[in-house]
Amino acid sequence: MNRPYVIYLVDDETNLMELLQSYLQNAGYQVKAFQSGSEVLPVLEQEEQPHLWVLDIMLPDIDGYELLRLIRSKSDVPIIFISARDQDIDKIIGLELGSDDYLAKPFLPRELVIRVQKLLQRTYERSALPSAPAAAAPVVYQDWVAVGPYLISEAGRLVKEGEKLIELTTKEFDLILYFLRNQNRALHREHILVAIWGEDYIGSDRAVDDLVKRIRKKMPKFPLETVYGFGYRMTPV
Repeated sequence: MNRPYVIYLVDDETNLMELLQSYLQNAGYQVKAFQSGSEVLPVLEQEEQPHLWVLDIMLPDIDGYELLRLIRSKSDVPIIFISARDQDIDKIIGLELGSDDYLAKPFLPRELVIRVQKLLQRTYERSALPSAPAAAAPVVYQDWVAVGPYLISEAGRLVKEGEKLIELTTKEFDLILYFLRNQNRALHREHILVAIWGEDYIGSDRAVDDLVKRIRKKMPKFPLETVYGFGYRMTPV
């Protein structure tokens, strides 16, 4: 029998944390809860990581933004941000730092369960047995594609410049693949949003601009043009 997905839940509101934990466990997930950033820090140093984080922005010590940076520096595990401050700036900053979804309080616990289900399916649907990131034996990939100075392997989900690997998040790599498959086509932001985040995504197409900004910072020579007032186009190389 497949073991359940593991979720790490971080929220300092005891009642809400226990309610969300109960709903997620009833949905079949294994949940470990934390009430402060200081409780999370030692966990980040451990080799075993969860399949998904649910992370509150407002914490009593280390805020959620800093925890997100720390998590993203070590892992591409999907992250859902939650916040009591229903402001676009929270959503934008969270997405720019690498979160995969956002929920504003108050929300129904069932909504979180649905978002967790869909995000886990999109992230791990290729695997017959879900497992947290772990070290694997070296694999030689044969599908490298040259794009300017970069080599891209879809099978390995790797990008390198020369012999140097470029660290990308899951969505950064997904967007690069989407551009590769649609070279020389002007892609509307809404189409990109659906292709990368899914039709059920609720949020602004600003997430696309933030994702492109991160790719350009990591891969400044990637041949990507802005189609003003519309979206983006990858020029063939």
